[in-house]
Amino acid sequence: MAPPEMLSSGEQDRGAPHVVFIPSAGMGHLLPFFRFITALSSHDVDISVVTVLPTVTTAEADHFAALFTALPRIRRINFNLLPLDASAFPGADPFFLRWESLRRSAHLLGPLLAGATPSMSAVITDVTLASQVIPIVKDELHLSCHILFPSSTTMLSLCAYFPTYLDGANADHVVSDVDVPGVRRFTKATLPQALHDPNNLFTKQFVANGRGFTKADGFLLNTFEALEPEAIAALRGGKVIPCFPPVFTVAPLKSMIPADSEKVGAGSPMAWLDEQPARSVVYVAFGNRCAVTLDQIREIAAGLETSSFRFLWVLKTTVVDREDTVELKDVLGDGFLERMQGRGLVTKAWVDQEAVLNHPAVGLFLSHSGWNSVVEAAVGGVPLLAWPRFGDHRVNATAMVSGGVGVWMEHWSWDGEDRLVSGEEIGEKVKEVMADETVRARVAKVREEAAKAVAEGGSSYRSMQEFVAKLKAN
Repeated sequence: MAPPEMLSSGEQDRGAPHVVFIPSAGMGHLLPFFRFITALSSHDVDISVVTVLPTVTTAEADHFAALFTALPRIRRINFNLLPLDASAFPGADPFFLRWESLRRSAHLLGPLLAGATPSMSAVITDVTLASQVIPIVKDELHLSCHILFPSSTTMLSLCAYFPTYLDGANADHVVSDVDVPGVRRFTKATLPQALHDPNNLFTKQFVANGRGFTKADGFLLNTFEALEPEAIAALRGGKVIPCFPPVFTVAPLKSMIPADSEKVGAGSPMAWLDEQPARSVVYVAFGNRCAVTLDQIREIAAGLETSSFRFLWVLKTTVVDREDTVELKDVLGDGFLERMQGRGLVTKAWVDQEAVLNHPAVGLFLSHSGWNSVVEAAVGGVPLLAWPRFGDHRVNATAMVSGGVGVWMEHWSWDGEDRLVSGEEIGEKVKEVMADETVRARVAKVREEAAKAVAEGGSSYRSMQEFVAKLKAN
């Protein structure tokens, strides 16, 4: 199979190391890749990016397009997936299916990457592909292979230790609480729901990747040392598993140009925020692939209304980044938008969350605690009121609380649970956290530490310099 066309917008500097990135799918995974690629591009490094086709959503396609427009020197390697019979995995999460399709097509990466020009120096892969990509890169191509981990380091410690935990469990591999050495004990209720079932597609992927971690040449972590000191130290010290590869903390990373050239004119979220008093707005967003039930959406609306605070709500009613065509008035009920006119703004459009969280009008972030959101809240100095929905969100919430970024409502409903969180309870908690100066002071301190981490001489600055030096030494 001949490699597809390599797309380039100019000659690269001879002698610079050539690094190929292999991202996965889902904006929560892609955004850290785009940000790290943007950061690395300023270090005299030649970069190619494997673009998996077809992309899952319009948002993904737009962000890839924005990346290659903003950084025209980056090469693009198109990678077409083999067909996958989804009927073999009834009820599987669409992203787990996408990852499985990537993993089953991974053997095609060997000849594809071998044909890259100039010759590659190293590969950086998404963690979801680790167990498939590492053998190809190291055994077939004889190159170094690093893993970019998009979630928290706390979640990485769980992923690394989980195979050991299963090996020591009873013969049926029944999952209960997991005590990760040097980090913390995770209750069964905190774990990603899929891990409760050893036969779940995600569990099989999770375990396979975790078993392959020690063969990687290093990990690039979407965090900074002051945010997760215990988990970082436990991995570096070999407490989680012996001989864990080097870890490089590289966050916080700045965004590239917004994918859809975020509109800032009259009526846009940013223009609306410009008109609001300092720290007066509750920002509500549950990520790019989280959707809650209609009944729960209306309870959130009731809570925002009774809180009496201004709010910016990025509302999503569909899953897996899919386009949402439902009218807001049909979702929120009669009269809500009219009653909230001037006090609240509800949108289904993509917003530049990093810019929102750095806006002085924002005083609280009601979030699912996806890790990108946690880091962005830390950088913006905005307290986070965590309402985990599924997957790694509860694990991230433990790291968020211990890192001083906000408050986790541990008893609020989890995806698949029937309990509705009432509007009254939501409104009261919003008022409580908005008025909590202790929480605000902790987050302000974390913001200072985030800025120090990437400043010259800071921990993330040094990690990036060390990683680039390692690339250039190969």
